[in-house]
Amino acid sequence: MARTQKYKKLEKKVASKTSSAFFSFLTFIKNAALRIFKILDGKLTIMIVPHSQSKVVNFQTNVFALGLGVVLVFGIVASFFYFDRKAIGSRAEISRLSSQNRLTQASLDELRDENMNLMQAAKRFQTSLSQSLALLGITDSSNVARASVSNSDLSSLFGTQETVAGSMRETEDVKQLASYLENAVQPVEQIGKMLENQNTLFTEIPSIWPLKNINAHISMAFGPNVHPISGQWYIHKGIDFSTYRSGDPVIATASGQVVTVGYDASYGNYIIIKHKHGIYTRYAHLMSSRVTKGQFISQRDVIGYVGNTGVTTGPHLHYEVHIGSDVVDPAKYINVKLSN
Repeated sequence: MARTQKYKKLEKKVASKTSSAFFSFLTFIKNAALRIFKILDGKLTIMIVPHSQSKVVNFQTNVFALGLGVVLVFGIVASFFYFDRKAIGSRAEISRLSSQNRLTQASLDELRDENMNLMQAAKRFQTSLSQSLALLGITDSSNVARASVSNSDLSSLFGTQETVAGSMRETEDVKQLASYLENAVQPVEQIGKMLENQNTLFTEIPSIWPLKNINAHISMAFGPNVHPISGQWYIHKGIDFSTYRSGDPVIATASGQVVTVGYDASYGNYIIIKHKHGIYTRYAHLMSSRVTKGQFISQRDVIGYVGNTGVTTGPHLHYEVHIGSDVVDPAKYINVKLSN
């Protein structure tokens, strides 16, 4: 019981001290606020005394107003410097963007020039393609076949519609060119197939020189000639190719089947190859042959070697082309591929 009373007295004592300390703190705050208010409310008289005889100007204020004015002036000056720095940065950014814009404009102008050159090249390509298609007899219902009938303007070439609002003319031109090239794929593929077929045809007719040596030359042409041994005029039924030596490879001028490998007193060692379309070729005065009768060979296959067998005045190849029973000038067939 005594201990409880002791604790209660101690509790009252602590509460009393705490309350006293709190009221003392509030009193201190109050007195400090009054002092500060008194200081800020202190009257000040500012006098402006001119050097002339003008009237002295004076006005009264207090510390608070003066301090507030100083803060406002400082704030205005600081804001001026801050926004001035921002303005300088903005001008630098504007200058950078202007320079970048000039470079972009220059690049755009260059792109427009290149686009114009591209479209002009497209017109030339279109004209050449149309002429090629006409020569080859290829017809197409696309824009390619209707190329520049009335004029050379690209709008008629591509069937141009009005440019979409807000779109660049150059962008529209590129789209039209892409569409045109897409339509041109089929005719070009047709040309490729025709050339492939033509190339196949050229392998079936004697359209190349019968010698592999690029230094070979024609020593006697087809037709009327003076016989090199008898000295009499006669009809030379082929073309003589010479390299001034024996042993140079002789190649097949077209694909076909070997029908004869033999020897003749006049032709010496010779080979006859049967080709398509009723064409035969003869290769005479050979030193030796590399094929056998019945063998199928391809154009440019080596079939023998230049020699000096039979009636000759030196190493050479006598080459003939026959269509059925008729002998024809081999040069006409050799020139077929060269002229195309």
